[in-house]
Amino acid sequence: MGKSIAIVNQKGGVGKTTSCVNLAAALTAQGAKVLVCDFDPQGNATSGFGLDKTRSPSIYEVILGSAPMSKAIIPTKWADVVPANKALSGATVELIALDRREYRLKDAIGQVKESYDFIFIDCPPSLELLTLDGLCAADTLLVPVQCEYYALEGLSDLLYTVRLAKQRLNPNLELEGVVLTMYDGRTNLSLQVAEEVKRHFPGKVYASVIPRNVRLSEAPSHGVPVSVYDPLSRGAEAYEALAQEFLRKNPLAAKAT
Repeated sequence: MGKSIAIVNQKGGVGKTTSCVNLAAALTAQGAKVLVCDFDPQGNATSGFGLDKTRSPSIYEVILGSAPMSKAIIPTKWADVVPANKALSGATVELIALDRREYRLKDAIGQVKESYDFIFIDCPPSLELLTLDGLCAADTLLVPVQCEYYALEGLSDLLYTVRLAKQRLNPNLELEGVVLTMYDGRTNLSLQVAEEVKRHFPGKVYASVIPRNVRLSEAPSHGVPVSVYDPLSRGAEAYEALAQEFLRKNPLAAKAT
């Protein structure tokens, strides 16, 4: 059965969706069977794979029960994708009246989980019901942290929400790891933030760091991962290294054949 990983950070602009798209693509290139569930109403992961955000059914119809998960999955060269669009922003209100509202995504992923090695959930950049659904659906959390001063301020809020979810809704939830993004080794600030994050999360910070790289910013506008847009860029090399490190912790060979 596949492993569900929620990619979360309530602060926007930290490389959350960039990490979701490019790590998924890098793992697929390594032979993994990967599903990306776009759970952000902005639909950036959807467009990052070159898909039409207006396509239906999307994850919105799935969690409201009007379509099965299998009907929403779109195969691509780099991962299978369940798209999202702005309709998802209204789901928070609609979910309130539904049974098992915190587990709608978990139930949906359960329909297809055995078909994948890894299922990445790209959560919205906020701490609300959709994010809570993502936390309940996940086995582990992957937290991208931008190497800037303000990035550290919101971590305590995120960790508080995670603790509540673990205590009340998903007791098996664990931290997969922390990924340092937008790293610039030439600046003292990046080095200081990296050291502070390692102090807060001992043994959980990936050695592979994601640098500031213009190719990472340009690739989404072309609807492809950076490994396709510029495979020799520092960004592509960083995500390939991150995928290899991820697989050392989660080896594909561990699966029964």
